[in-house]
Amino acid sequence: MNRDFDLIVFGATGFTGRLVAEYLQLSGAAGARWAMAGRSLDKLARVRDALRLPPAVGLLQADAGDAAALKALVARTRCVITTVGPYQLHGEPLATACAEGGTDYVDLCGEPLWMARMIDKLTPLAQRSGARIVFSCGFDSIPFDLGVVYLQAEAQRRFGAPLPEVRGRVARLKGSFSGGTFASLMETLEAVRREPALARTLADPFALAGGFKGPRQPADQDADFDDWIDAWAGPFVMASINTKNVHRSNALRGHPWGENFVYSEKLLTGRPGQGDKGRRKAFALTRLTRLQNLALGFGPARALLRRFVLTQPGDGPDKAAREAGRYEVWFTGKSARGETLRAVVKGDRDPGYGSTCKLISEAALCLVQDVGREATPGGVWTPGSAMGLALVRRLQARAGLSFEIAA
Repeated sequence: MNRDFDLIVFGATGFTGRLVAEYLQLSGAAGARWAMAGRSLDKLARVRDALRLPPAVGLLQADAGDAAALKALVARTRCVITTVGPYQLHGEPLATACAEGGTDYVDLCGEPLWMARMIDKLTPLAQRSGARIVFSCGFDSIPFDLGVVYLQAEAQRRFGAPLPEVRGRVARLKGSFSGGTFASLMETLEAVRREPALARTLADPFALAGGFKGPRQPADQDADFDDWIDAWAGPFVMASINTKNVHRSNALRGHPWGENFVYSEKLLTGRPGQGDKGRRKAFALTRLTRLQNLALGFGPARALLRRFVLTQPGDGPDKAAREAGRYEVWFTGKSARGETLRAVVKGDRDPGYGSTCKLISEAALCLVQDVGREATPGGVWTPGSAMGLALVRRLQARAGLSFEIAA
């Protein structure tokens, strides 16, 4: 594919887009030719000057709603990185242009209702053009999707068979979720208010699995004691989107982990062996989650949160806070013979910003530099199904993540 650029960062004047541009510059972008795009050339020029980017980093003008400009934009690059959300409001024209134009695409989407609709629309377009469309390339859902991929690959190597059940448990989380994640949640709730039947899609762990319906999955909104690790756990806010992506990864690759695969995801509320202390925290977290869900069901409460409480799109923590963040996730599975295996995934930055800007950048570079179309042809993919262990290796080498099997 002979095009002007390897990557274009769309939305580079926003908070997260600017972090992506900064990371590409500081990391050397693995030698890739890249450019920044957005609505205003003046604002793009200010970002380029503030980050001291070289003149070789091009500045391209295009509005998220201008189909003609987007078509011309994507024709100049091998891959687009877009941080412009909520995607259900701003994402469809660009994703469509990429799918039609044979241009790879990565985003930070954690909006399952929009993703389900786009999978149906974009799959035939991308299969014809050869475009690889990959949603959810940030903290939701790369560490979780790839954590399962990594653990299952090791299970195959050690046991000669996949693990029929995997439990993802967030053991450490220091940092913030992005304002874009909050805005996406608000728009999703508004969509359900307008069309209540969509609530079934949100609740279905197989909603993105192409019509496949697997076995009953564990409830992710309850406190429970995980006897595999001797610790209590409660609801994790990103479980709804992560579980859908994990099951889609399994489906897209022809169910290598089995059609009866079971996956659950929760937040640990105590370390192994803490007993009663962890139990109290788990039930408190469950009650708080239910109260939050109830409050978010009311329009005035959502309006109040939008205005006064949470970080908005375009805002974010300062550099010191981003670099002080950390996360650690445990993935534990048992073989059919009862053998236990655990993988530990760690990230060295704030999950919503400091790590996410690295995750999406390296996902884009992995698509254009490491993964050929013979392995991953045109279509709508997850990070785990599109890039798998190739992305694991890249993230370990370049992005401050570690994937290890626990002793």
